[in-house]
Amino acid sequence: MVRSLASALREAPVFFEPVPPTLRGRPDRVEAYYRELTQRLAGVEALDAVDLPELIDENHEGRPYYRTADPRSVGRELAERLHRSVVVNKVVAHLPSAAALEAWARETVAGGIRAVVLVGGSSRYIPYPGPSVAEADRLVGPILRAAGGLVGNIAIPQREGEAHRMLAKTRAGAAFFTTQLLFDSGVALATLVEYEGLCRKAGFEPAAVLLSLAPIADETDAEFVRWLGADIPEEAERAILNGEESGAAGRALEHARRVLAETREGAARAGLGVPIGVNVEQLTQRHLGVAVEMLSELARTVAAPAAR
Repeated sequence: MVRSLASALREAPVFFEPVPPTLRGRPDRVEAYYRELTQRLAGVEALDAVDLPELIDENHEGRPYYRTADPRSVGRELAERLHRSVVVNKVVAHLPSAAALEAWARETVAGGIRAVVLVGGSSRYIPYPGPSVAEADRLVGPILRAAGGLVGNIAIPQREGEAHRMLAKTRAGAAFFTTQLLFDSGVALATLVEYEGLCRKAGFEPAAVLLSLAPIADETDAEFVRWLGADIPEEAERAILNGEESGAAGRALEHARRVLAETREGAARAGLGVPIGVNVEQLTQRHLGVAVEMLSELARTVAAPAAR
């Protein structure tokens, strides 16, 4: 039986983040994309939601170039085929105004989407026209919640002061966080411990946190992950990429399993009440098979009680 997204977020949620089809993809290739993704994900019973990113390139002024189809249209199609919840990401920084964001939220709800992740701009040095993420949470939250929906954000555990940012976004209405890609349990656990402590002092229940993990198979993947802004510790990179290239995917899976298990075990020892889940990311089209394999394996990990 498929549980509701709200119920999943109170326990150990499991998301999958695929690469969306390109903005101007040929109809036959787009249909093949939906068929293959649906076929592979249908066998993962523990999947709670498909988390659809909005992939954007920016010019030097911060103006966006959208590389993939609208996550909402992709989400509606996948929800109909998979019968799972969908979560759509929106980079709010590029919207021209708060009013435009509210209009987007109403259109999203009218189109049947009930869960969103609101994302900020990629550079702190660019004066984006759109609202901040916390402001966006306050604007969009009531619209989504009135329709039985939820608002989430991105957490970056590697960033100094992130637990305080997470508290501010929780105050503003964020019900869950998906993290930036992680390759280190220590930084994740430290952020979770600080975040829960801040929430308790402020009188807020901590939001669910989904650790984002992904398979990498070669140096090209590692460089792409760094381009996305994530950090791969040298030790983790050696553990995954040193050795036969054909075995890199398996080593990446084992490393991800260890990061997830160590974070959950540390949280259990600390007595944390933060619901911890997993969000498996497909880095590129060629990673679909191994990413779904990782999804299945890590879903079993979060379903098992964490060792103390």
